[in-house]
Amino acid sequence: MISEQKDLLASAREGDREACQEIIRTNDRLIWSIVQRYSGRGVELEDLFQLGCIGFLKAIQGFDPEYGTCFSTYAVPKIAGEIRRFLRDDGAVKVSRSIKEQAGKLYSARERLRTRLGREPAVSELAEETGMEIETIASIETATAQVTSLQSETAEGLTLESALGDTGMEESLVEHIALRDAISSLPEREQMVIMLRYFRGFTQERTAKVIGVSQVQISRIERKAVQHLREKLA
Repeated sequence: MISEQKDLLASAREGDREACQEIIRTNDRLIWSIVQRYSGRGVELEDLFQLGCIGFLKAIQGFDPEYGTCFSTYAVPKIAGEIRRFLRDDGAVKVSRSIKEQAGKLYSARERLRTRLGREPAVSELAEETGMEIETIASIETATAQVTSLQSETAEGLTLESALGDTGMEESLVEHIALRDAISSLPEREQMVIMLRYFRGFTQERTAKVIGVSQVQISRIERKAVQHLREKLA
């Protein structure tokens, strides 16, 4: 991004309305390119463009040059996510009654342990409290997670979608739940790291404390899990 564009982005992030309008104007082709993916859904493209602009403005507010990515890379999933949230039926994948009941039991156990321990409970502690296997806990977390978590950010501002490095697969992931299937096929420790990091937004340090390993190990497991997901979704 050239210096002028960086200055424009900085002004827009500070709430300069004219800067916001100008940066949307100079990036309208990017927004339209994403809008076109959702044509034929019974919604006027102009309306989808306005939604895309909302996502773009949210990207402006959330972007930090320290992320180490260019702004357009950061903005694409934000734009697409805003459109998908509008188009999606109820935003969630239906899960069975038994899984919902187990998820409720798991939630209650987690809250009890948080109060009792004064911290986020480790997976092993959740297993002991609920009588569930660790693998079962991971499966429940995966089954009840929102697909919109593709755009949920970690503490470092990353999204699972950007980590996988393929924004072209966004639509099929949402419609066919390929990501959920891929996550559920990961080894249980990789599942838990992905869930805590990308669905709950934990830092690597906090994730390490929950799982009971070092931060270096979490970094290694996370890289391996993301690589496995790339391969499964290729």
